[in-house]
This record gives sequence, C-alpha cells and structure tokens, in this order.
Amino acid sequence: MRPFSAPRRRVLAGSLTALGLLAVVPLTRSYAQQVLRTPSQTTGPFYPTTIPLDSDSDLVMVNGQAQIAKGQISNVVGRVLDERGRPIRQARVEIWQCDANGRYHHSRDNRNVPLDANFQGYGRFTTGADGTYRFRTIKPVPYPGRAPHIHFKISGPGIEPLTTQMYVAGAPENEGDWILSSIGDERVRNSVIVKFEPHDDTPGELLAKFNIILAADGRFGKG
Repeated sequence: MRPFSAPRRRVLAGSLTALGLLAVVPLTRSYAQQVLRTPSQTTGPFYPTTIPLDSDSDLVMVNGQAQIAKGQISNVVGRVLDERGRPIRQARVEIWQCDANGRYHHSRDNRNVPLDANFQGYGRFTTGADGTYRFRTIKPVPYPGRAPHIHFKISGPGIEPLTTQMYVAGAPENEGDWILSSIGDERVRNSVIVKFEPHDDTPGELLAKFNIILAADGRFGKG
C-alpha cells in the first residue's frame, strides 16, 4: 500500500483534528438520539471482480503512471462509529467510483467514453482505534442516469457488512437519482449528501466529511 507522504499526513491529521474527527465523542443519550444509522444502498454492477494490485487510499496516483488523475482532487475523510458515538476499529472501508470522464475501471463498463488510466478507481483503508478513515480521490461526477456519488463498503471482524453511497451536496442530478430518492426518510437521505468545500490546508484541493454510523449491537471491537 502506498502511504501518504509525510507532509500530506501532517496536513490531513491537522484537518481531521480541526473537524473534530479525532476527538472523543461523548457517549450520551442525547447523542444517540441525534445520530442516524447510515442507510444501506445497492452495490451496483461495478464493484471490482478482482481487487487491483494498487488499492491504497490515494486514488489520484497510480503506480507506474507519471501523471495524476483528471478531476478535482478531494480528500474524503470521516469516522466509522456506532450509534452511541463509539469508534469502530479494524473496519475495512472500501470506495469505488467512476473517473472524471464518467467511466468505471470495470469490464462491465464498456461505454464509448475515454478511460482515465491515471485514476485508480478503487481504494481501501482500515480504521485504527479512533475509527478514522481517509481517502484522496476526485470529486465525483455524474454519468447518464446517476447523480455524482462514491460507493462505500464497510466490513471487518464482527461487523455486518454495509454498502452505501455518498452524494455531493448541491448537485442538480440529486433530485432525479432514483437510488438516492429510494431513501424515504428525508433526514436519513440528507445524511449521505455531503458538502465538498475548499481544503484550507491544501490549496486547490477539496475536503468532504462523511461519518459512517453502524448499529450499536456490540458485535465489533470498540476503540
């Protein structure tokens, strides 16, 4: 796995602290009443049939390629928590999405659009004791029939796997996306729509915060 560079790790760690992602979440009844479990969504047809050799958490740089991916570089960060606010360690967080041309790196996506060879398309990250995950990817783009989105899959020891999707706040395609619209509860639907905002510590890049909330059933390890 290709790690983030030391300066990038320091910048991202500072951003996570500023956002409260590294802070201890209070285990209060009021907190539990405010949070909503992250909804399950379809895996779709483009989950990798074989995990690529380059599957680290930096999707904009591919081993063997000299250039970076097309698109707006975005740092997608968050924590995997239970609904009581407790971090879940050793959760494997996987993401996959189309490239800036709207095409997936998958044999089933045979649309006649260019494939960005500099975009990894898939990445994974295992949370530590604080439940934090982070990815460096691109801001998702729409393609025919779908609003911009990133697929997420969470699994690990004692965790019932969850597959969901994260959407872009303000994207005009959100209203017509049938998968997003299938989430009947407006509060739950809004919980997977995330703002992509300028990254204060990394000029030219974006930052998106997406916490993933699982059921507090005590079957997985806590931090």
